[in-house]
Amino acid sequence: MGPLDIGRVMAALPHRFPMLLVDRVERLVPDRSIVAVKAVTINEGFFQGHFPGRPIMPGVLIVEALAQAAGVLAVESLGLAGTGKLVYFMAIEEAKFRKPVEPGVLLHLEVAFVQKRTKVCKFAGQAKIDGQVVAEANFTAMIADPPSA
Repeated sequence: MGPLDIGRVMAALPHRFPMLLVDRVERLVPDRSIVAVKAVTINEGFFQGHFPGRPIMPGVLIVEALAQAAGVLAVESLGLAGTGKLVYFMAIEEAKFRKPVEPGVLLHLEVAFVQKRTKVCKFAGQAKIDGQVVAEANFTAMIADPPSA
């Protein structure tokens, strides 16, 4: 399945600018994996302070981008699009940052299910630039109802 445009990504995720970190989905294999893309541009607000003169995407935002790709994978695989269900981080493990991510690149977000259950899923993710791993992490997420207003 794929590609999915930004409209379909926004239908799967509650995130919006400036926290939406998935621009499109190139490939999604339900119940298995996803390859999504984040276009990293100098216009990102975090580059103003991280770091002046040497802009680098914060590692926590790379992990967040991987988690958002996993959220799209979970929502599409579990048939939850349009239900209002949210995908919450529960754990991040074995995060490794191999190279800095600078403006002007396409960050490919490759995430696979490690374990899939109705309420809790485990994922393994890698962020790549031109096929080279720049970051990776394993993480666990919970599927839940949104908080009451």
